[in-house]
Amino acid sequence: MITTPPPQASSGSAASVRLAVASAAALLLLAGCSASGSAAGSGAADTRLGSGAKGAMKVALVTHGGEGDAFWELVRKGAEAAAAKDGVELTYASDSDPARQAQLVRDAIGERVDGIAVTLAKPNAMKAPVAEARAAGIPVVGLNSGIDAWKSQGLLQYFGQDESVAGGAVGDRLDALKAKHALCVIHERGNVALEARCAGVKKTFGGETENLYVEGTDAKAVDAVLTARLRQDPGIDEVVTNGAQFALDAVDSVKAAGSRARVATFDLNKDLARAVRDGSVQFAVDQQPYLQGYLAVDSLWLYRTNGNVSGGGVAPVLTGPAFVTRSNVAAVARFAAAEPAERASPLAPPLLR
Repeated sequence: MITTPPPQASSGSAASVRLAVASAAALLLLAGCSASGSAAGSGAADTRLGSGAKGAMKVALVTHGGEGDAFWELVRKGAEAAAAKDGVELTYASDSDPARQAQLVRDAIGERVDGIAVTLAKPNAMKAPVAEARAAGIPVVGLNSGIDAWKSQGLLQYFGQDESVAGGAVGDRLDALKAKHALCVIHERGNVALEARCAGVKKTFGGETENLYVEGTDAKAVDAVLTARLRQDPGIDEVVTNGAQFALDAVDSVKAAGSRARVATFDLNKDLARAVRDGSVQFAVDQQPYLQGYLAVDSLWLYRTNGNVSGGGVAPVLTGPAFVTRSNVAAVARFAAAEPAERASPLAPPLLR
């Protein structure tokens, strides 16, 4: 969709689009492998990235990611690549606390940026700052979390995975694997994306689905709670986690509990790809975080310079789900090992089916 182009940036100033830029999936598949789609800890990070010259467009990327979380490093790398391509001055800031994340958006407004990309893991906390950005004439796009909230909050575009659809696909796969009792581990209570994933699993899975809430910032506590639950109920035959590191930890918990459960996960990283390859993890769902960061920044540049709105402003641009299994992980792993410049052409065909 082409709209009337907005004013040029200054130094101060249908159906869902399925699997965004599908032909780019090979390029960004495991550039987008992940450790966790939600916060791994509290605390803010604020870094200026990109290669914008003086007077360049300014874009702020504000997420709920925990400092040092590998997942969000991939989102940031994608955003940085787009900023370098477009000559944008990029500021990345994050905080897992919703009130502090909201303040980071307000800080960006105060800096008179030309565009803001934001995650909506806790949508209610972001309503006011997003409205303030719009009132200031700053375009806002969403990514990663908030697929059910972005339109009602007036965001221009959204880039991410439909978590309900992804969860439903996992439920179907568990049926195909003849699982009977799934434990869906949620490591951040109230995160709408994680809740939607597990709800999606429950909706389609023919067996029993049980949610287990743990404190994701305390690895020892996660292991203790999961191990205890597996020991308590030997009938649990599948553990579904919401991050690569949690899946790797769950493998250890299963062993410690003497359980027969298998492990599957949303999101992946290089270590998780190895676990899929050796069979200790059945499969992973990739939402391509690198692609999310890239498209979020690039979309703001396109909107500011040419009035483009991906998805027509009415449909999200989907970056997942894509399944990584033992049958295709070898192809995926070679992208995991490559630096961005070494990855395949964006014209390469998608690797996953």
